[in-house]
Amino acid sequence: MGLTVSLGSCQSGATQTTNQPNPKKAMETSYNKTEEEWKKTLTPEQYRILRQKGTESPHSSELNDLFEEGTYVCAGCGTELFTSNQKFDGHCGWPSFDNEIGGGDRIKKIKDFTHGRVRTEIVCAKCGGHLGHIFDDGPTKTGQRYCVNGLSIGFKKKEKTDDSKK
Repeated sequence: MGLTVSLGSCQSGATQTTNQPNPKKAMETSYNKTEEEWKKTLTPEQYRILRQKGTESPHSSELNDLFEEGTYVCAGCGTELFTSNQKFDGHCGWPSFDNEIGGGDRIKKIKDFTHGRVRTEIVCAKCGGHLGHIFDDGPTKTGQRYCVNGLSIGFKKKEKTDDSKK
C-alpha cells in the first residue's frame, strides 16, 4: 500500500498584474550580482528560494509567529518591504502581510503560470529575489495577502527611544 503526502501552501487564488510571466530563473534587475556572488552571500536555502523561486515548508519560519514592532527587509539586498503594522496571521504557514511599504515601488508583481495555476508572484523590485505570492483573500481592509517565504526576508526590530533624555 502506497502513502501519498500532500503539502498545502499559500496557493489559493490569483490577482491581476501587468507584468510578464515569470521564468524559472531569477529576474534580471539593475542590482548587479553574479549567481556565484549570490551563493556566497545567501544560505543554500535562501538561494533556492530567492534565486531559484523555491518555497520553504509551511510553519518552518520563526517570522511566521513574530509580531514585534519593526520592519521586514529583503534578505537578498536589505530593501525595506513590509512593516509590522502590515503583518497579520494568515493561517497559512507563511508570514502574511496586507500591503507593502512604498505603494508598489518595492515589490514587483509577475504573472505566474507554474503548477497548472495562474497566480501572482512577488519579487523584490531592487534585486529580483523571489518573495512568494499575493492573493485576493486577505481578511483586512486591503483584501490582499502577501504570502511570503520567511527565508526571503529579514526582520529589523524597532529601536526603543529613550524619552527620558529630553
